[in-house]
Formats: sequence, structure tokens, C-alpha cells
Amino acid sequence: MQDSPSKRPDTPCVAVCSTTFDDVCRGCGRTVAEVANWVFMSAEEKDKVWVRILAEGYPRRNS
Repeated sequence: MQDSPSKRPDTPCVAVCSTTFDDVCRGCGRTVAEVANWVFMSAEEKDKVWVRILAEGYPRRNS
């Protein structure tokens, strides 16, 4: 996954949406609130989410 904000996709969504038993998507690593509010978040807020999910090994794409 790209580390530079300018090279990142617009969203970490990988179309593997699943939040069973918790509030974190197993595909992209975002919380339900982050997914719902993504389009309203500032670039700085999105960058903080990207940094966290990349450190946690997300987004996860099935190969």
C-alpha cells in the first residue's frame, strides 16, 4: 500500500465490508463511524486514519 498521501486511493475501502462482532471493518480497518463520515472528513482527519490502518496492516485485499 502506498504511504504517500498523494499516491493513496481516495478511500481505503476494498469492497470487503464486514464489521461482525465489533465496529471495525475487516477489509479496510476503519471504524463504522469513520466509514460513515469519510466523505465529510478533512484531509488531515483522513490522513490520521490512513496512518493508523496502514500500521495495523490494512487495507486487506484478498488475492
